[in-house]
Amino acid sequence: MRVALHTTVRADRVDAYEAAHREVPVELTDAIRAAGASSWTIWRSGTDLFHVLECEDYGRLLAELEKLPVNVAWQARMAELLDVVHDYSDEGAAAGLPVVWELP
Repeated sequence: MRVALHTTVRADRVDAYEAAHREVPVELTDAIRAAGASSWTIWRSGTDLFHVLECEDYGRLLAELEKLPVNVAWQARMAELLDVVHDYSDEGAAAGLPVVWELP
């Protein structure tokens, strides 16, 4: 499945956010893949962040990562940088952006 998400980075933390993503822990990227993701891309426009990820099951991915120590540490780091963070609840699993149009 393909999931699109929208988060926002704090205006005064853009540089720190981008720096953090130049050094995502390998343990975390391995865990994301093991949880079923095959790709994840983030684009930034000003403070708006747009994520597109391909995964087997987004709810399962969130459930598998939620209490994983490397992800808990990463999410704590991101909470210092973001205005809107990932939600690991059932609501968060359904929080993907709705598809408006796709090239047929």
